[in-house]
Amino acid sequence: MRKLFFILIFLFNIILQSFATHNRAGEITYRHISELTYEITIVTYCYTISAADRGSLEIDWGDNTSSVIYRVEKVSLPDNYVKNTYVGLHTYSGTGIFQIVMIDFNRNQGVVNIPGSVNVPFALRTILQINPMQGFGVNNTPILLNEPIDKAATNEIFIHNPSAYDPDGDSLSYELTTCLGANGEEIENYSLPETSNSFYVDEITGDLIWDTPTETGIYNVAILIKEWRFGIPIGSIVRDMQIEVYETKNNPPEIRDIKEICVKAGDLIKFEVFAKDIDNQSITLSATGGVFQLNDGSVEYFEEIQGITEVSDTFRWFTNCEHVRSNFYQVTFKATDNDPGIKLSDIENVMIKVIAPAPKNLIIEGKNNSIEIEWDKSICDKAIGYKIYRRYGFYGFVGDICENGVPEYTDYELIKTVNGLENTDFIDNNDGNGLIQGYLYCYMITAFFQDAAESYASEEICTELVRGIPLITNVSVRNTSKIRGSIYMAWSKSKEFDTIQYPGPYDYVIKRSEGIWGGNLQEIAINDGINDTIFIDTMLNTKDYPYSYSIEFYNKKTNERPRTLIGIPQIASSVYLKINSRDNENWLKMEKNVPWLNEKYFVYMEKENGDFDSISFTDSIIFVDKNLPNGKEFCYKVKSFGHYQIENIIDPIENFSQINCGTPIDTFPPCPPELEVYSFCDTLYNFLNWTNPNEICDSTDDVISYNIYYSNSLDEDLELFYSINNEKILEFEHFPELTLAACYAITAVDSFQNESAFSVKTCVDSCIYYKLPNVFSPNDDGINDLFIPYPFKFVEKIEMKIFNRWGKLVFKTDDPEILWKGNYLDGDNKVPDGVYYYICDVYERRLTGIEVRAVSGFLHLFGAKNKYKN
Repeated sequence: MRKLFFILIFLFNIILQSFATHNRAGEITYRHISELTYEITIVTYCYTISAADRGSLEIDWGDNTSSVIYRVEKVSLPDNYVKNTYVGLHTYSGTGIFQIVMIDFNRNQGVVNIPGSVNVPFALRTILQINPMQGFGVNNTPILLNEPIDKAATNEIFIHNPSAYDPDGDSLSYELTTCLGANGEEIENYSLPETSNSFYVDEITGDLIWDTPTETGIYNVAILIKEWRFGIPIGSIVRDMQIEVYETKNNPPEIRDIKEICVKAGDLIKFEVFAKDIDNQSITLSATGGVFQLNDGSVEYFEEIQGITEVSDTFRWFTNCEHVRSNFYQVTFKATDNDPGIKLSDIENVMIKVIAPAPKNLIIEGKNNSIEIEWDKSICDKAIGYKIYRRYGFYGFVGDICENGVPEYTDYELIKTVNGLENTDFIDNNDGNGLIQGYLYCYMITAFFQDAAESYASEEICTELVRGIPLITNVSVRNTSKIRGSIYMAWSKSKEFDTIQYPGPYDYVIKRSEGIWGGNLQEIAINDGINDTIFIDTMLNTKDYPYSYSIEFYNKKTNERPRTLIGIPQIASSVYLKINSRDNENWLKMEKNVPWLNEKYFVYMEKENGDFDSISFTDSIIFVDKNLPNGKEFCYKVKSFGHYQIENIIDPIENFSQINCGTPIDTFPPCPPELEVYSFCDTLYNFLNWTNPNEICDSTDDVISYNIYYSNSLDEDLELFYSINNEKILEFEHFPELTLAACYAITAVDSFQNESAFSVKTCVDSCIYYKLPNVFSPNDDGINDLFIPYPFKFVEKIEMKIFNRWGKLVFKTDDPEILWKGNYLDGDNKVPDGVYYYICDVYERRLTGIEVRAVSGFLHLFGAKNKYKN
């Protein structure tokens, strides 16, 4: 029977091999039909000479169901290839992530990089994600338009591009993956083909590049194509393809490089595609790509043409708003020679982006504290709204042809998204808080689309606010004191307001608050008359607090009208200097809240005579004064230097901070030492040695001591157990009481008592100490009368059993000392001389806690003397 079984296996393998030289390539795609129903398409590329021919395939839908789907098309291709297309419908019961898998046992034999390929199934897998709750809508996989039938030659670069087109406009990325086999899982011992240089897939274009094949043969590779929508992966497909490598003197044709193209919707794209063959052979030039799937007549048909030595054709695409999308279209041009031996090809990808025209006729009008904006409706009806960008000051943006939207480098900020194609106006009032006087406000607008595509940016237009309120120009500290501090205030005279509505007389109400944000503004003074624009605020604690101010401009009360506030006042604060002292440094930070732009800060340091000298300037709110001696106080003040972005106002605007002092001190911990630990089992100690951070770390130079942390278990926290107050001692011997198993870390401490982080936690496990002899003689002569272990340590307990040659238990104990006198378990009678077998579970303290180690062996007992005669 066993012989017959092997004969059947042998015959089965022969039959399998005779039908298995079949599948060469394939992929699974799907198309959404309605709700939870999808149309799944399997495409396989097979060897026509093979006896195997599949009229149907079984497919696993990924929801614990499977079906047989049938072939709907069979197309003959060059070089004994046939393309089979199988289509089936499936309705899922609900949402989820489904792995759609097809497995066919007919894979080619002799695939170099798949061991025993004839016995390895051919499998395809695609991921379908149904999750409408994410708001992504339905999904259709990309369609692979370029057939995987190209040949490769040794020592020539091979390029294949699947020419993937996503009908939903999703982003695609590409990467190599492992071919699939039994159960749809990755093939064991699969490897990428050998190469003289590199083998990779361009993650953006999808070019599979083999640079270059070194050995002839048949190879299979797999390309994983992922779909992305709004930056989130939503599905994937795998193309498993076969590459045949031949030895040939033929050279592939070459297509002239074509650069990336961007175009405004409505413009014509036109360029020539040129290919040449150095072997003067006939060339066939063809093209694939998503643009040919539009079926709207916008692309002139790029016919497959032929030529001797050279061939060229012109690509024309009459773009329109329907073609706008966030991602590039990819057109793949392919040139194939007609060598009678091995035909070789070249690939050239052209990336094309269609961008919507910019919104036109942008008009803005400044008011007292807001700006009204209007523009024309986008000419692209697919636009679903507009994005409004604002900047302080004119940039002069002129975008590149491929630059849609408003780039970040312009410092424009997106302030509003207006939904709706017809909504073409907006009032910018800073979210109801009012815009601040003194700035030049500039705007650009784009239209946006469902897939997040943005149009070109509109013209850049700027305006000022109508100057109906005073502009604060000075909040400058005159004196630094806890009780006698003072601040100089100044502002511009109010103008450009409606003098008919507000005929006067006028006054200014000055309000003050502690802090820079004006959170508790209280009236402190009134300046009578429109020309009185200076105020000195006294008796302040300018040492400990900054102050903020607002100037309210009023039309004074008369018998005919009430007192009226004109416009919305600004808030401006003094510059408040904070100092953070560190090792040999003082870090100065300037805090402020002002309506003008500060470009620079001039830093002054106090000299020994009490005067202040400028030591540097910075365009940042942080300044670091370096190389200072620790322990010495240094005092500073700062002068801000800025301006408004409008004309006819004081320029520059200069204001002083209060005086503040700092004393450098070392607050930075040293670098951690580098620790090594060794166990010495014979002498029962652990040896630690480490490096001095002073010698290996540039930022450390004053280590004075070390702290050693210890635990005898992996799970327990390290605890300080020893300190060494000498930076020159770099080793330590530790004699643990319970076990040599231990974890250690060490820290370094500097002269300011800053402690470093832990060194890398380093652990050693316990040594094996419990060993047993193999002979003893319980004859009561005082020599070797007891069966006991060799000297041991760190053993919690044992469980020992000793058996005679017939398997009878003669002794047992849990005492690690054992102390067996050679007597029977049930009395004092000695066992007879002979060989005994023991088993022993030793409970030892290890890093993970108490671990059990099994020990067994033979014991020779001789010279026993019985207390009682048998």
